Amino acid sequence: MNDVAALAGVSLATVSRVINGNAAVRPDLARRVESAVEALGYRRDLTASTLRRSDRASASIGLIIEDVANPFFSTVHRGVEEVARARQVLTFAASSDEEPERERELAEALAARGVDGLVIVPCSRDQGYLLRDRQNGLQLVFVDRPPRFLDADAVVSDSAGGARAAVEHLVAAGHRRIAFLGDRPAVFTAAERRRGYREALAAASIEVDEGLERVGLVDGDAARAAALELLAAPAPPTALFTGQNLITIGALHALRERGLQHTVALVGFDDIVLADVVEPGITVVAQDPRALGHQAAELLFSRLDGNAGDSRLVVVPTTLIARGSGEIPPARESAPRARRRR
Repeated sequence: MNDVAALAGVSLATVSRVINGNAAVRPDLARRVESAVEALGYRRDLTASTLRRSDRASASIGLIIEDVANPFFSTVHRGVEEVARARQVLTFAASSDEEPERERELAEALAARGVDGLVIVPCSRDQGYLLRDRQNGLQLVFVDRPPRFLDADAVVSDSAGGARAAVEHLVAAGHRRIAFLGDRPAVFTAAERRRGYREALAAASIEVDEGLERVGLVDGDAARAAALELLAAPAPPTALFTGQNLITIGALHALRERGLQHTVALVGFDDIVLADVVEPGITVVAQDPRALGHQAAELLFSRLDGNAGDSRLVVVPTTLIARGSGEIPPARESAPRARRRR
């Protein structure tokens, strides 16, 4: 605040009044303070009035994920929390709901509350807004997706490699009409899985049929509707590759509604609860969300401990788990009847 006051040419009291929203400040002085705040990248420390940073009983980190209700991200949260708890550090988690503005608001709110670092699942197209915070000492690590327009540590799954393995598995079972159901194309993981799907088709000399692709599926209901549409087509797919856990659940509902769970093959990206107890069991490409969380937290604490080296990208491998649904062969079309001679 002293720096802001000096740059704006006003008193510390004037800065305080502007920052706290006091309307009894001349408009021209308020504009000078606001310009100085913008130029200096100042952010109010909401904890400063009650507790000095050096007096805190424990440090804290923030975690911004897509949705705490999604089992995948709740397990990432658990992985981060386990590492932080071992260091007696508190973890504060929040959901961005895949909304860029909310991601930014949450990052700013957590930084204003004095967290030592942030672990972020990014959804906006540009994380450059965090540059000033990092210059001011906030440590950053990104998980599940790398940042854009910001050089920082990241931990991701091998999405493209896992998708290739899934499609190769279906091709090995004899399938050539393999549909892809994916998340929003702007999401890094969705784009990577679609890339892996197409690369595996090309490697098997199978031409990409965009009519077999459905993307932009944000939840299970959208996935169910897309799968039903594909299955009702004149030339339906013989296999489905689903790009994330909620999409897999929606596709599974569609297959069971049509009575095709034993006829149409299915491989999903991400493991799902009870995948091994349904009939047939669901073949999946399993990520390790706890390992993602662990690795992200370890990178963050490495930075907090003073590591100032180059940014690092950690790629966590995926595992294909065959349980039955991905091993269903394509249904044989009945041969045309021979014309009877007269």
